[in-house]
Amino acid sequence: MITNMQKSRAWTGWPLFSYGFRPFFLFGALHAVIMVALWVPWFLGFVQVPSHYSPVVWHVHELLFGYVPAIVAGFLLTAVPNWTGRLPVVGWPLIGLFALWLLGRLVTSTSALLPEFIVYAIPQAFAAAMVLVFGREIVAGRNWRNLKVIVVLCLFASAQAFFYYETSRYGRLIYADRAGVALIVMLIQIIGGRVVPSFTINWLKKRGGDVLSRPFGRFDQMVMIVSGLALAAWVLLPLYEAAEWVVGVLLLIAGGLNLVRQWRWHPWPTWREPLVAILHVAFFSVGAGFLLAGYAAFTGDYGASTAALHCWTVGSIGGMTLAMMTRSSRGHTGHELTAPPSTVAIYVLIVVATIARMWAALAPELTMSLMPVAGLAWVFAFVGFAMFYGPMLLKRRREVH
Repeated sequence: MITNMQKSRAWTGWPLFSYGFRPFFLFGALHAVIMVALWVPWFLGFVQVPSHYSPVVWHVHELLFGYVPAIVAGFLLTAVPNWTGRLPVVGWPLIGLFALWLLGRLVTSTSALLPEFIVYAIPQAFAAAMVLVFGREIVAGRNWRNLKVIVVLCLFASAQAFFYYETSRYGRLIYADRAGVALIVMLIQIIGGRVVPSFTINWLKKRGGDVLSRPFGRFDQMVMIVSGLALAAWVLLPLYEAAEWVVGVLLLIAGGLNLVRQWRWHPWPTWREPLVAILHVAFFSVGAGFLLAGYAAFTGDYGASTAALHCWTVGSIGGMTLAMMTRSSRGHTGHELTAPPSTVAIYVLIVVATIARMWAALAPELTMSLMPVAGLAWVFAFVGFAMFYGPMLLKRRREVH
């Protein structure tokens, strides 16, 4: 039987475009470096970027609607062919999709020099292209189980459009940034909730463990429903500030349920294999973010609210994307599925970035000290990925005999 990976080798051009994870993981990581390396000194007043966005709004846009879509595209371009049994998107169609994403990054960072319509239309076109490409594959492959992923992508594209509406109409963000974060957290719960226990089970079986993680079941469905309601309430919190305690209760319940859900996957033995352990560390940030957001809703503590946001964005999004990027890159390029010291260093750096950024939110008097630490740790984590995994992504798959 010919696999999708074997079929993709029909592309005889540059190996970078022989599979979707290659360009999007590599350049997504480089963008993550540039994004924070520019933003921290811009935020602190040392440099200027020719963007009509403020430093904070630009930072939010380029994390949520720049970096994240690149990694999601790379993951789905690799996973969807396995879900559907259809040919992967390679060669010129992949080059076109990647070029559209890259053009979006350029117009956003130079938006002060361009017409507003161009600044909004090109990044939005990539979001629409993702929905069309993956929606076509899911429907053509009759892979109805994963239609929920397309629903999240549609909502995410809508959140991006609303981001442009809010910045154009009000000059600030009210709901769009929260909606973008909430949808990515849900996507992590959907996909991470499938792959984290699956990879844990596989690893435990190889070690001959007696206790295995529990696969997706009714309890997980209940957690997903409660989490969705809590996130929706969190997004709408600025509209219903009088109901903060209701939102707080929902967020705290969702946080507790997510931690119980993860406990059922038996994460504690995985510390022996960092390639699996980092998945659990990143997923833990999902539950922790809910708890912090719930506390912030009850108390009105702005620092706790900011810490919750960065627990999700740096810890959950940054951690989970790096975990999936390293694992997928190793697996699909013919390397052993274990984390060498260089990869462990990447994981340690993203954890340091998460702690430092949350600490800066909770102790604003230390911002000038902790923000550079968080920024440098993030930058070095993604520089490390580009250095150690870039050569794998630029070369053809290594055959294992």
